[in-house]
Amino acid sequence: MMMARKQDVRIPTYNISVVGLSGTEKEKGQCGIGKSCLCNRFVRPSADEFHLDHTSVLSTSDFGGRVVNNDHFLYWGEVGRSLEDCVECKMHVVEQTEFIDDQTFQPHRSTTLQPYIKRAAATKLASAEKLMYFCTDQLGLEQDFEQKQMPDGKLLIDGFLLGIDVSRGMNRNFDDQLKFVSNLYNQLAKTKKPIVVVLTKCDEGVERYIRDAHTFALSKKNLQVVETSARSNVNVDLAFSTLVQLIDKSRGKTKIIPYFEALKQQSQQIATAKDKYEWLVSRIVKNHNENWLSVSRKMQASPEYQDYVYLEGTQKAKKLFLQHIHRLKHEHIERRRKLYLAALPLAFEALIPNLDEIDHLSCIKAKKLLETKPEFLKWFVVLEETPWDATSHIDNMENERIPFDLMDTVPAEQLYEAHLEKLRNERKRAEMRRAFKENLETSPFITPGKPWEEARSFIMNEDFYQWLEESVYMDIYGKHQKQIIDKAKEEFQELLLEYSELFYELELDAKPSKEKMGVIQDVLGEEQRFKALQKLQAERDALILKHIHFVYHPTKETCPSCPACVDAKIEHLVSSRFIRPSDRNQKNSLSDPNIDRINLVILGKDGLARELANEIRALCTNDDKYVIDGKMYELSLRPIEGNVRLPVNSFQTPTFQPHGCLCLYNSKESLSYVVESIEKSRESTLGRRDNHLAHLPLTLILVNKRGDTSGETLHSLIQQGQQVASKLQCVFLDPASAGIGYGRNINEKQISQVLKGLLDSKRNLNLVSSTASIKDLADVDLRIVMCLMCGDPFSADDILFPVLQSQTCKSSHCGSNNSVLLELPIGLHKKRIELSILSYHSSFSIRKSRLVHGYIVFYSAKRKASLAMLRAFLCEVQDIIPIQLVALTDGAIDVLDNDLSREQLTEGEEIAQEIDGRFTSIPCSQPQHKLEIFHPFFKDVVDKKNIIEATHMYDNAAEACSTTEEVFNSPRAGSPLCNSNLQDSEEDIETPSYSMFREDAPLPSLSKDHSKLSMELEGNDGLSFIMSNFESKLNNKVPPPVKPKPPVHFEITKGDLSYVDQAHRDGQRKSVSSSTWLPPDGFDPSDYAEPMDAVVKPRNEEENIYSVPHDSTQGKIITIRNINKAQSNGSGNGSDSEMDTSSLERGRKVSIVSKPVLYRTRCSRLGRFASYRTSFSVGSDDELGPIRKKEEDQASQGYKGDNAVIPYETDEDPRRRNILRSLRRNTKKPKPKPRPSITKATWESNYFGVPLTTVVTPEKPIPVFIERCIEYIEATGLSTEGIYRVSGNKSEMESLQRQFDQDHNLDLAEKDFTVNTVAGAMKSFFSELPDPLVPYNMQIDLVEAHKINDREQKLHALKEVLKKFPKENHEVFKYVISHLNKVSHNNKVNLMTSENLSICFWPTLMRPDFSTMDALTATRTYQTIIELFIQQCPFFFHNRPISEPPGAAPSSPSALASTVPFLTSTPVTSQPSPPQSPPPTPQSPMQPLLPSQLQAEHTL
Repeated sequence: MMMARKQDVRIPTYNISVVGLSGTEKEKGQCGIGKSCLCNRFVRPSADEFHLDHTSVLSTSDFGGRVVNNDHFLYWGEVGRSLEDCVECKMHVVEQTEFIDDQTFQPHRSTTLQPYIKRAAATKLASAEKLMYFCTDQLGLEQDFEQKQMPDGKLLIDGFLLGIDVSRGMNRNFDDQLKFVSNLYNQLAKTKKPIVVVLTKCDEGVERYIRDAHTFALSKKNLQVVETSARSNVNVDLAFSTLVQLIDKSRGKTKIIPYFEALKQQSQQIATAKDKYEWLVSRIVKNHNENWLSVSRKMQASPEYQDYVYLEGTQKAKKLFLQHIHRLKHEHIERRRKLYLAALPLAFEALIPNLDEIDHLSCIKAKKLLETKPEFLKWFVVLEETPWDATSHIDNMENERIPFDLMDTVPAEQLYEAHLEKLRNERKRAEMRRAFKENLETSPFITPGKPWEEARSFIMNEDFYQWLEESVYMDIYGKHQKQIIDKAKEEFQELLLEYSELFYELELDAKPSKEKMGVIQDVLGEEQRFKALQKLQAERDALILKHIHFVYHPTKETCPSCPACVDAKIEHLVSSRFIRPSDRNQKNSLSDPNIDRINLVILGKDGLARELANEIRALCTNDDKYVIDGKMYELSLRPIEGNVRLPVNSFQTPTFQPHGCLCLYNSKESLSYVVESIEKSRESTLGRRDNHLAHLPLTLILVNKRGDTSGETLHSLIQQGQQVASKLQCVFLDPASAGIGYGRNINEKQISQVLKGLLDSKRNLNLVSSTASIKDLADVDLRIVMCLMCGDPFSADDILFPVLQSQTCKSSHCGSNNSVLLELPIGLHKKRIELSILSYHSSFSIRKSRLVHGYIVFYSAKRKASLAMLRAFLCEVQDIIPIQLVALTDGAIDVLDNDLSREQLTEGEEIAQEIDGRFTSIPCSQPQHKLEIFHPFFKDVVDKKNIIEATHMYDNAAEACSTTEEVFNSPRAGSPLCNSNLQDSEEDIETPSYSMFREDAPLPSLSKDHSKLSMELEGNDGLSFIMSNFESKLNNKVPPPVKPKPPVHFEITKGDLSYVDQAHRDGQRKSVSSSTWLPPDGFDPSDYAEPMDAVVKPRNEEENIYSVPHDSTQGKIITIRNINKAQSNGSGNGSDSEMDTSSLERGRKVSIVSKPVLYRTRCSRLGRFASYRTSFSVGSDDELGPIRKKEEDQASQGYKGDNAVIPYETDEDPRRRNILRSLRRNTKKPKPKPRPSITKATWESNYFGVPLTTVVTPEKPIPVFIERCIEYIEATGLSTEGIYRVSGNKSEMESLQRQFDQDHNLDLAEKDFTVNTVAGAMKSFFSELPDPLVPYNMQIDLVEAHKINDREQKLHALKEVLKKFPKENHEVFKYVISHLNKVSHNNKVNLMTSENLSICFWPTLMRPDFSTMDALTATRTYQTIIELFIQQCPFFFHNRPISEPPGAAPSSPSALASTVPFLTSTPVTSQPSPPQSPPPTPQSPMQPLLPSQLQAEHTL
């Protein structure tokens, strides 16, 4: 009921009359008091509906219109408001005024014409159809506005608002107004209606007027006063609501707010609305090209827009929008201006970079200069209208050119001045840099390698500090140091070449002795070029070692002038001059156009072929190249595991011509497959002309087997393999001979041995033409060698032009790219001359191994090294060989002006005179000499041809036998220098027990010619012994002996003797064989890149290792294994058997024939350093001392004879056994020794070789060095093929450890160490620990745990053992194994599986005792334990579940124990060993299979 009553209550309506001073201008002044504005603001408060101008001067028609309706009051309409008590009410507002006639300027006459005071006090107003008033514009246009009539045409006034204008009105007196108001108030008071005094225009109010108004109100009995401002919309509603509350007595009294307080509130409201509106505008308007109409439409519905327009109006909103647009445009212009100003310096640098051109020009003149530049329009645009920022150019975003009128602005002038200053400063800095460089160049204190800290005080001055930054002068100093270091190295290299005679006289091998290195330093020590590198001893040492390597192993790659080696230039010139016959001949399918390629078939079922192919590829370089005898060969593998009659498994394809086949087996089934496949392959080629497969070299290999062998034993498999090998007429290799390690099919040495045999077979089958054939040599009358010096200041093109362009010059038939054939008339006949054009370093091996009829040696008259190399070369040339010396000069003027040229020419002439040679000089300014200048020399060669050939034949026979001291020490005796570079020399393997290729196979290049030689020499007592030894050499001293050749008469004629050298070397090639390795007595696994090599590789022979600088600028050294090993005593042809024979029979003095002497004995200018030849025992530091050599000679007397058998297969006497023992390595692990350097004192490390506990802390449980190495490897080397298998350079590893020992913050990346060097250094760290990382007492527990058959129980048992590790060892072991696990995850790239990694790492981590054969058998257990740790790393160290092994079951000894009896490990009951000693290892069942003498040897 209450709700219904409230809803039925009608909204109260109040009628309010607004009165105040009105009348003519005389009475009220020029403007009204603001009654109309007050009513307007209250009735229509929106700013857009508020009007300031409301005139009271009307025309008669307007006055009589329906709005005014002939009344002197205006009806403003009805307004609804909510009062303070939230009660709605309505108010009708009426304004009492007085309208003035615009004609008479007197009040209009109305129906009720009364004075304003009486009329304004009227409480009843009536006017029929009177319309609501809006503004003055409405008058006369009523139809354009809303037409709302005054209700009922009459109103009863409920109260009055009495307005008082407190502003300074024009022509109005406030006192008069107040007097008028007082009279009006008196009249209003009579009505008894509520009255409220309203002070209008308070925004312009006068303080006194306001006080007087308040005084007036106070005098009238509680008359309330409200201060308002219609313009500012302050307290307007308050005035009306105050009157309503006075009318309705039931309402509470309204609180009247002072004007300034109300103004503050209103201002805050407007400011808030303005902020919101500006935010709205900034969000919507992003482009300065927007217009108000479109934007206002977008904002129409936004409350921010509506609120602000309500308070301030649309015009102010538009004004703010325009201000925002202006701001956007200004920002856009400024951005463009900044871009232009930023581009201006670039334009200056491009157009006016020369300071001399603009140094004294003002900006205006520079502007004119810019216009003249060709690229002016590329940088600037000239606008028709200016300034640029007032044109449409600001919106042309595609044109980034600078408006040219920008140059007239101040910022542009400042930039121009800055450009001038910059150029001046750059000029000054350039002058300072030049002065600094000049100081560096002229200062005697700046030497190569001197640190900046030492040089600073001699160089710097105040100007340098002022104008140059530290980074600048440090960079200049660094570059200068690099220049002088490079120059010093070049000069030092030239010095080494100038002392070529010394290096060749010392007969240096791969590992020069300390005594020889000392001689080199003593001889060179006083040279200024040697002293210049005093502060760079490492680099100097590296250059010496690099030069020694060049002397010992001369190739195009090791040549100091590489890549400008003379050999490379000559090959290019000759190959471009001729097209070889071999390039045209494609008919013979057996010919291989690529002599550096080996095609190998690998035959084996059940994955054997693929597995071996992967192992061989792992030993190759990234581009499938393999190094044999120091030469790179491209190795192509074809694994076959299926039916060979199918095309996909065929041995031979149109693109693959096999050179040999490896046949693998590990069971009866796989052996049967091999036999069947070989027979099928041979049957498929029967009857063909190119039946190459019938004679394909085969090698049968017994490899490791995993899986069930069905009771087969090693012995039975070996016997079956030997039988099959005999049937197939091929070589047989078994594990005992190969030393095959577990987890591998074949080791690196075997692979090299097999591939060398294939190369020899290729040559014997004429698949490779490495040298000229007998027919080719027979067609040549003379063989001349022309020697040129690499690096001489003359072009080989000019020197060889007369030769290559001669009409008689033809391509050589021997397939060489450095030889040509000449047909020249010499005497009465034409002679065919084979001219080999070589560098000196290539000629050194030629002079000792090939038949040469004469030498033409060139040298530069202005280069000492050139003549020095010539002297070194002539020292070892036999004095019967004619020599033609040719000096190359710059011309006659140069010879006269240059003292060095004159001296060199004089010395060359004197050498020619002393050796009875010929001498000529050729000015290179006129290089087009003619071949006729060599005709006298050619005539000399023809005259001596027969004696040269006879001597060559004699030397070949004598060298093949080596029975006397005279032959052994003959001028042609082999040396490391020449033998190491010959492809034909044998690898120095142990005495063979059988030949790699069958002995009864025919010798294609020997049978006929060897018979001739035998017949001619028959009955010659002096040479018969030589030939018998020569034959036995060719047959490799293996029974049964070769049947003797039938005697045929042989006559020595010209051209027939040159084949002997070829035949001899072919025989050597056939002698490559496999042998049974002797189990070594002691090993040092840390010396090997492959631990399996360390375990089973024989060590009674030493591989040659070259210490070669890898990058002389960094002083780094790399170590290269020499596959083609040289003799330990520096002489011989590379055969052990020959060495033994020569050393045993050295005491026999058999004078054979007289020999020619060397030129060194005839010329005083040759052999300056000959005294050093006999000062040292020939060889390296690692060779036998004199006592051992004496014992060896004594013990070797029992092995004389032609058919000496393997020493290990005979009963040894004690002396022999003692010598063999002395040759073996010590089994004890030596303590880390001081590391020697060529010139520096020994290095004692405080970090390496110390207990692990001294290099770790609880905070840093991992050694810093190990952490750095592994971080470097994981960042750069995870994809490196063969990581941890391929050895690093020992010198680099030592350098790395030395540098780290001095600075633990060493950055490996900055030092540019190779990945293999870092990996090797890391392994070396563990190898040098006093105790292994896996303690010895823990190894026993690990082996016991490994014996558990159940895999899961085994892994848990191993994990329990790990927990017993010392804390330091456990943390480091965990870190290393986690790293190896990560490496194994990249095995598809690096080819290092967990098995391969364990093979490489277990000796380093566990270091067992290799002094017993038992250790060799137990090695598989150790390796498998480490493999399990790597595979199951997450389980052991990171609490992850056990992972399944990849592929087949893990290769563990327990698995092998049931399948391969000869590999079974049977433990020996013993007490645990102390931690410092290796644990006991099971006894090997292989020992009963070893020969008795080997067992006896093993037990020593």
